[in-house]
Amino acid sequence: MKKYTYLAASLLLFCLGCKKTPSTINNTPVDTTNYNVGVTYNPKSPNTQHITVPTQHNDNTRAGLNNQETVLTTSNVNTKTFGKLFKMVVDDEVYAQPLVVGNLSIASGKHNVVFIATVNNTVYAYDGDTGTLYWKQNFTASGMRAPNSKDMASSWCAPYTNITYNIGIIGTPVIDTIAKTIYFVSRSTDGNTFVQYLHAVNLLTGNDQTGSPVKIDATVNGTGDGSQNGILKFDPLHNNQRQGLVLVNGIVYISFASHCDWNPYHGWILGYNAQTLQQQIVYNDTPNGEEGGLWESGMGIAADNQGSLYVVSGNGTVGKPTTYNPIANGTAETITSTNPYDLTNRAESALKLTPNGSTLQVSSYFTPLNYLDLNVNDLDFGVMGTLLIPNSNFYLSGCKDGNLYLLNKDNMGGYSYSFNLVQQTIPLNQNMHCQPAYYGGGPKEFVYVWAENDVLRALPFNRTTNKFDNNQVTSSVLGPTGQSGAVLSVSSNGNISGTGILWASYAISGDAENESSVGVLRAFDASDITKELWNSNLNDRTDRVGYFAKFCPPTIANGHVYLATFSKEVLVYGLK
Repeated sequence: MKKYTYLAASLLLFCLGCKKTPSTINNTPVDTTNYNVGVTYNPKSPNTQHITVPTQHNDNTRAGLNNQETVLTTSNVNTKTFGKLFKMVVDDEVYAQPLVVGNLSIASGKHNVVFIATVNNTVYAYDGDTGTLYWKQNFTASGMRAPNSKDMASSWCAPYTNITYNIGIIGTPVIDTIAKTIYFVSRSTDGNTFVQYLHAVNLLTGNDQTGSPVKIDATVNGTGDGSQNGILKFDPLHNNQRQGLVLVNGIVYISFASHCDWNPYHGWILGYNAQTLQQQIVYNDTPNGEEGGLWESGMGIAADNQGSLYVVSGNGTVGKPTTYNPIANGTAETITSTNPYDLTNRAESALKLTPNGSTLQVSSYFTPLNYLDLNVNDLDFGVMGTLLIPNSNFYLSGCKDGNLYLLNKDNMGGYSYSFNLVQQTIPLNQNMHCQPAYYGGGPKEFVYVWAENDVLRALPFNRTTNKFDNNQVTSSVLGPTGQSGAVLSVSSNGNISGTGILWASYAISGDAENESSVGVLRAFDASDITKELWNSNLNDRTDRVGYFAKFCPPTIANGHVYLATFSKEVLVYGLK
């Protein structure tokens, strides 16, 4: 029987070759076969796990940890027993992390359902164990299309290459499992008018809930870039919704940055009542200045149980504007300097934002001493996501200048002309277009960081000193190239030895910031990252990833790894 199976597979590959299907990109092999399309996967027995991943990186700490994974271990994740099972085909690229609702009552039964959003404004509900499609809906506004990269061409970016083409749903949605509702932002245009909508969609039907969608709009008082008569208005063309949404204390928060630093833009956070979809919160981080985008390489807005938000802003105005004439690359240039203690404009800063009436109040902050140099050299602080270390008062973020900052979330250190009062600064000397992850399941707990053009690092967090033990940092293999680092997630079965696995997705070669690059999925022992367990290139073709989905970490739930791609599919890996 095996002879005929192998013969059929050989004939299929031969026919694909006859059609001249490209098999390499930048001399790197690509999975061009069409495995399992239109075929429902039939597991041997029903899944006994029913874990839910309702938000980017699992929960509002953005730690990226599922510590209730009972099937995948360091022993069975290997080339003999683990690999690609099936794929979920979609209509376009996937930038948003796939989310999972376990044991959802749908289709006359209870199922683990995966929700996938594409840049064509389409959302899919797939069975996470079998690949059965329950529903799909497109949420482009009537008479319009999804915006695309050509719409963003300007003197700032020509051509605009940060996003391949369509720019529909980009930020990761958030799910309310009690209300059985998924929230996301869609974008539409007729070529002249650009609109963004907040949707609240029923998990079971794919239909908008009552009151949905709501057109996204906002104004604040301000004299900043793009303002008119002392009023600053939200711009749905220039403002890019890249961060994952967050649901906390009954409010859905959405943040915005830019497309390729195309002015005028600002960092906005808008909060909507999760039940009524009425706008409750409007915050702008540079109302009397410019820029200050909130994007964090796609990480979600972090939040604590009290409802405070934690974000890091990029290049832009800090404090009260003055004038500054630095010398950059030998050329005189005038930019904005500031009184950095003024809280009105807070670009280049880590922020703790607390709800205060209809806005957010800066209740603590940290601005690096060299923020002017960061602005001049496009080394914005807000590039790496904010990670709240679980069960602590500390959180980690990173800057393009290569520094990691460990901060006390309630007393970040503010700003000082002479030195910064932070918990700890860790120089990695690499760019930081990446997403960290956390693991606390062994005798040590780690935060993992894998920046572009760098090695994978495990930073042990010491609960006694509340700092990372720099002299015990573990390094592993060299990984991502170009301007896009690795996106990381962790799975474990609590503290049980041999269950902690670090999962990493990144581009094998090329510059994934500005081009479609072939990806790889790798698995490492979370307790010892020098031990690689498996990667998608070890089995000839069958496990290959295709095109890397940048800033979109793998989702690990219920014995499966769900990996989004730019090949118009979400791949499902598990035990064979």
